[in-house]
Amino acid sequence: MYSLLDTVNTPAELRALGREQLPQLASELREFLVESVSKTGGHLSSNLGTVELTIALHYIYDTPEDKLVWDVGHQTYTHKILTGRRGAMDKLRMAGGISGFPKREESPYDTFGTGHSSTSISAALGMAVAAKLQGSERRAVAVIGDGAMSGGMAFEALNNAGAMDANLLVILNDNDMSISRPVGALNNYLARLMSGRFYAAMRRGSEKVLKGIPPVLEFAKRAEEHVKGMVTPSTLFEEFGFNYIGPIDGHDLDVLLGTLSNIRKLGGPQFLHIVTQKGKGYALAEEDCLLYHGVSKFDRANGVVPKPSAQPTYTQVFGSWLCDIAEQDERAVGITPAMCEGSGLAEFAGRFPDRYFDVGIAEQHALTFAAGLACAGYKPVVAIYSTFLQRAYDQLIHDIAIQNLPVVLAIDRGGLVGADGATHAGSFDLSYLRCIPNITVMAPADENECRAMLYTAFQLNGPSAVRYPRGTGPGVAVNREMRALPIGKGELRRTGKRVAILSFGSMLAPALAAAEQLDATVANMRFVKPLDEQLLLRLAREHELLVSVEENTILGGAGSAVAECLELHGVLIPLLQLGLPDRFIEQGEHGRMLADCGLDAQGLIARIETKLIKAT
Repeated sequence: MYSLLDTVNTPAELRALGREQLPQLASELREFLVESVSKTGGHLSSNLGTVELTIALHYIYDTPEDKLVWDVGHQTYTHKILTGRRGAMDKLRMAGGISGFPKREESPYDTFGTGHSSTSISAALGMAVAAKLQGSERRAVAVIGDGAMSGGMAFEALNNAGAMDANLLVILNDNDMSISRPVGALNNYLARLMSGRFYAAMRRGSEKVLKGIPPVLEFAKRAEEHVKGMVTPSTLFEEFGFNYIGPIDGHDLDVLLGTLSNIRKLGGPQFLHIVTQKGKGYALAEEDCLLYHGVSKFDRANGVVPKPSAQPTYTQVFGSWLCDIAEQDERAVGITPAMCEGSGLAEFAGRFPDRYFDVGIAEQHALTFAAGLACAGYKPVVAIYSTFLQRAYDQLIHDIAIQNLPVVLAIDRGGLVGADGATHAGSFDLSYLRCIPNITVMAPADENECRAMLYTAFQLNGPSAVRYPRGTGPGVAVNREMRALPIGKGELRRTGKRVAILSFGSMLAPALAAAEQLDATVANMRFVKPLDEQLLLRLAREHELLVSVEENTILGGAGSAVAECLELHGVLIPLLQLGLPDRFIEQGEHGRMLADCGLDAQGLIARIETKLIKAT
């Protein structure tokens, strides 16, 4: 079926092909990508857009000696296929299978592990400087999208790289998309820059004419930057010290191969601007690249057919609540770092466009921007994934918490996230949040409680966080009335003997199931900070064993808060702390991942029974 692709398993075999064969290879790769991802799910649009670029890079550069760093890494399926992993694509993003992102331990061709945005230029610069220190001629290449270029770290790296004489190539893959539509001045600049072809043509023609008149040519060169500003925007990247080339067609293999071949011979920092189409080659993905950015399994003939959910996801519960609170309170504003659809803000953006702010892939800015709004009397709600909130930790402490500003963090994807794996898991937020003064931290056990906690957070006069998991909850009907919970108060959900299980957030369902077999007491603690000390101490007096359960790392999380409280009050009782182990947990099916961590009902039962035996 794949006459060329079947013969190419390594970049060396790719380089053995004639250039005239590469368009056919690109066509076969696209066919394979659509067929493969339709069976496994994964990122489709971004990978279809980088087929020719990936072929050209491995054809021209001596990989893995030359280093390729892919920003975010959700566009590397072609890279994986051409570097010996085509046979493993049927297990993509599954337990025991290959990752959906670059991973150093997976292949020597994956030179840097990624999953978050805007890191590629920094990493590639480090590799380029290492080559210089070692006296090596190897090259380093960073491939970064226009969406990722909105991240401040990318510009920190550009600023540093332009002042170094390292052999670094930065390729800007400009497809006018990140995940959501890109926003901001940089995107507008790149759009205007497309008219630079007119300037480039005019410059070449002028030089030819002016060569016969040296004084005029010299004057023209001195005035070039001024003339340039009249014809096209000044080239930002040249101001950083890069040799800027482009924009060129990122789907034209002849142009790509010739350009990359020439660039590889150049020394110092180079910047290549290519223009691609996200979803290229699959008509349905071309029409709606956002829908096909990340997909579940689908029928390739009919495409992705969204199925209405029988119950709302936590993300949808949040989006609905935000619209309701915005109707009631004009101070409510919604902020997202480039995750409008993923964070449930699409309806809010449509209904309240003046109070909706997508700041681009700039988590640090998102939080300090929210702090500024709070200083002016607004009530900002920042919708952010747990894994991305990690990137704005200093801003959370320095700009929000120290000033005790009323910013609500709606933290999506708390806990394990399934197929996206360790880079996207929200494994640490309870630990890194609860140690910050002034902040209130809540974890809902069901959809209705999530809505109540969001309203509770909105009423506070200081920073707060509501942390909820990916997907659907236990299916509790959502009451749309605005109901505030008493701060720092949990609830007793089951009364039993000997053992009291203190459940935090998403662990209530397995805790209740385990308690039925153990005849244990179960408390839905609701608040990680402030902890319901009164309830905790009462349960400690009435039981032989306390068990804390959380979908968060066991180190420093809610269980640690329980232990600290018991020690503070001088209470001596056995405490079993259950949570995610001290390791990064690879991708898989969410329920299976919890079971492997001993956090399903049967796992809780086994570990509690073992603890009881040891205690007696």
